[in-house]
Amino acid sequence: MTMLFSPLTLRSVTLPNRIVVSPMCQYSAVDGLPDEWHLVHLGSRAVGGAGLVFTEATAVEPRGRISPQDTGLWSDAHVEAWRPIAEFVRSQGAVPGIQLGHAGFKGSTHRPFDERRGGVPDEAGGWTPVGAGAEPFAPDYRTPEPLDEAGIRRIVEDFASAAARAVDAGFQVVEVHAGHGYLLHQFYSPLVNHRTDRYGGDLANRIRLAVEVTGAVRAAVGEQVPVFVRISATDWMDGGWTVEDSAVLARGLAAAGADLIDVSSGGVVPSATIPVGPGYQLPLAGTVRRKADVPTGAVGLITDARQAEQALTDGSADLVLLGRELLRDPYWPLHAAAQLGEAVRPPAQYARAF
Repeated sequence: MTMLFSPLTLRSVTLPNRIVVSPMCQYSAVDGLPDEWHLVHLGSRAVGGAGLVFTEATAVEPRGRISPQDTGLWSDAHVEAWRPIAEFVRSQGAVPGIQLGHAGFKGSTHRPFDERRGGVPDEAGGWTPVGAGAEPFAPDYRTPEPLDEAGIRRIVEDFASAAARAVDAGFQVVEVHAGHGYLLHQFYSPLVNHRTDRYGGDLANRIRLAVEVTGAVRAAVGEQVPVFVRISATDWMDGGWTVEDSAVLARGLAAAGADLIDVSSGGVVPSATIPVGPGYQLPLAGTVRRKADVPTGAVGLITDARQAEQALTDGSADLVLLGRELLRDPYWPLHAAAQLGEAVRPPAQYARAF
């Protein structure tokens, strides 16, 4: 059996293979509620054979949305909207997972496929975002309100409440989004965090919020549910966050209850130059895995079955997460199985095509 199609057990959950649908924002919700689009989008990837299907970044409070069209999980109404989606994903043999996040100073922005750019004004459904400090992400973004310690405690509580709702909705894996320049990354990056309280300054203080959120999520979901954390392993800028820092963070997250570190990069400053190319983040995942001695997931322009298999066999990662390739081809796992000589197991309704 190939590594790509071998199962992986984390706590009480066994993934049927190592292929993960990476969280991908759809910018299609109303009042944070997922709808038929999300059911078909996520359900088709489960039908296509992925082992773990993650939702898009789902806000833990209304201010935590990136755009007004982001999904959320801050009320019981959201639980009921997510429930049939998680149920369908599971019915297809995949594991339903949800990514919980808070956009911080990248909140209240227009959708990327909208003609408008930058911050959304209040009269168009926007809000005042919050952040580690008072500087906006970019000149055309809204100026955030700096979080005080009481506000930080509420954010931690919001993550915990959303995690409990996620389990109630039927999700079997919960991921904390602590990368891509969103709120938790804003706290640990020295390029953005210039605080002088116990959430700023040295490395131990700057990672405090990510570790506290992870611990709160672990307590909320119990001991049987795997908890992942997505991080940005480097800011790709001199003086910024480094992969060595990420190894320290990963150890802290594991101690707080994380089972796997989902390794991405960048996003906290718009001026960073990122060397994008096939599998460009695989070395970062491998470094974190080796230096922190934690399971990792690798993401970033993984498009070929043999490339994915190599990432697992060479020790870079324990899981591979695909995004855009699974938008192009929801049935990539079935095609990858054929390419690697594995048995292809489509749903019975599709068997005649294979």
